[in-house]
Amino acid sequence: MSPTTAIIAACLLPLCGAPLIALLGRRENLRDAVTVLIAVATFATVCTLVPAVTAGARPSVHLIEIFPNLALVFQVEPLGMLFALVASGLWIATSIYAFGYMRGHHEENQTRFFFFFAVAISAALGAAFSGNMLTLFFCYEVLTLSTYPLVTHHRSEEAKAAGRIYMGILLSTSIGFLLLAMIATYHIAGTLAFVPGGILTGRASEWIIGVLLLLYAFGTGKAALMPFHRWLPSAMVAPTPVSALLHAVAVVKTGVFTIVKIVVYIFGIDLLAETGAGTYLTYVACITILGGSLIAMTKDNLKARLAYSTISQLSYIVLGAALANNWGIIGASMHIAMHAFGKITLFFCAGAIMVALHKTEISDMKGIGRQMPFTMGAFLIASLSIIGLPPLGGAWSKWYLVLAGLEAEHYIAVGTLLLSSLLNIAYLMPVAVNAFFYPAPEGSHGRQEAPLACVLPLLFTALGSLILFFYPGPLLDLCRQIGR
Repeated sequence: MSPTTAIIAACLLPLCGAPLIALLGRRENLRDAVTVLIAVATFATVCTLVPAVTAGARPSVHLIEIFPNLALVFQVEPLGMLFALVASGLWIATSIYAFGYMRGHHEENQTRFFFFFAVAISAALGAAFSGNMLTLFFCYEVLTLSTYPLVTHHRSEEAKAAGRIYMGILLSTSIGFLLLAMIATYHIAGTLAFVPGGILTGRASEWIIGVLLLLYAFGTGKAALMPFHRWLPSAMVAPTPVSALLHAVAVVKTGVFTIVKIVVYIFGIDLLAETGAGTYLTYVACITILGGSLIAMTKDNLKARLAYSTISQLSYIVLGAALANNWGIIGASMHIAMHAFGKITLFFCAGAIMVALHKTEISDMKGIGRQMPFTMGAFLIASLSIIGLPPLGGAWSKWYLVLAGLEAEHYIAVGTLLLSSLLNIAYLMPVAVNAFFYPAPEGSHGRQEAPLACVLPLLFTALGSLILFFYPGPLLDLCRQIGR
């Protein structure tokens, strides 16, 4: 398969598979089997692009020209390659997990869930392979629209209210800020192409560069920068596999991926470093990191605590981009993968606890490690990765982010990273400590793990966090090529 064919196939496989999933709705086992086959085929197709990209090639597909120098274009570069591998790979794990969760929790409208899940993955891969801001914007909006039915899956009043917040914030920011920034960029540079080194050097004053950067950052509402973060905790009303999709596989990762891609290929890190335009974004990221962590500590509901943890962790990636040096881009890019494996494990565990024990509040989870040793063991491993402790993958990305702060001599950023790691301990470790250092709840009946389809994926993703620490080489090599 040629690289150009692989690009088209990777984007179309989930999209074309979605109607087939819908048609098989009444035959659940066959529907689920087809879902996994499509996910595996998509991941395998994405993997065929890795050798060419790591060798320096940038395969592309030109679809249609809209305006002069403005077309729908797909082009695969290292950052997009990394994101596509994460999204397509974790789609497999999330699908298998969803089978166990949706059946174990007796969810209705399961076929609709898997249909829109596939469409969302197609949009995420389109964003990953986008060759300019127009293509990325189109896929970004399709992702918003396709995940709305997932957020409102239960069709309750609470779900509908969450959906209104979700759509309201994401559409208003993208149309009000992101689209405005794109129009201004096209007017200034005459193009929206993603070019190594950026397209704005020598074309605009420092204050215009700074304003544009903030418009892009706040316009990318999926990155959940404060104060445009409220949609994310509101969306926790959705089933846990949707939370996993939002937090690890597609939605928020598309947000922070977009910011990193804009910094590298629209502005260029040299331009941001010379003008100091990233300074204000750095402070916004620091505020969001600490604010998200502090709010997380106040939440007794496990999914709500994890939601605010995600808000905080996403801004690690934004901070790395805003610091505008090579260490920052490497750290930010690595954190896309490291956080994905750690956070999806935590949400898988939260869902498994809900299915097996019907518990959602942390205060009710004392002693459950004796009932669910595999689930809570995975929760502990993922927590240590999010905290950034060896030997888990999160240690690497945080290490490079600290190096970026030191190189930029931005000691507030370094202090924020270190303080937030302590706050990570404060809101994550009590869950594991309560689970293992208290006796089993009264009336418990031995081991009560969730269905195997729930437990196996969370063990796999927890193992992934461990493997990424000992074998970070391929990921690091890919990250080092970003912007070249």
